Amino acid sequence: MGILLENGYRMQTTFYEDFCIADAFGIEAIKDTYKNAFNSWKWNYIYMTELSMVLNWKMFQYYETNNFVYDTYRMLYEEIDSWCMDNLKGAELTFYIKTTD
Repeated sequence: MGILLENGYRMQTTFYEDFCIADAFGIEAIKDTYKNAFNSWKWNYIYMTELSMVLNWKMFQYYETNNFVYDTYRMLYEEIDSWCMDNLKGAELTFYIKTTD
């Protein structure tokens, strides 16, 4: 299950696939997908870490090819990164920083 990253981490969520689907439906679908994922899983630091990683990947997927989508993903990435840095503590914050590094 899940995407296996080069660092050996295996994704536990379907966030990447969810955002690939949202991409086909535009900016509002991307924002809705983010809002639903965040509101459903904000208590789970692993899922918030994965959400941050996926938003970062998607942001760079659209860098220099679609400014509107890029800007949307950039804004959402900055929002989740800030939330994680402000709300995760101790081992959860360490996990976030180490996994997203």
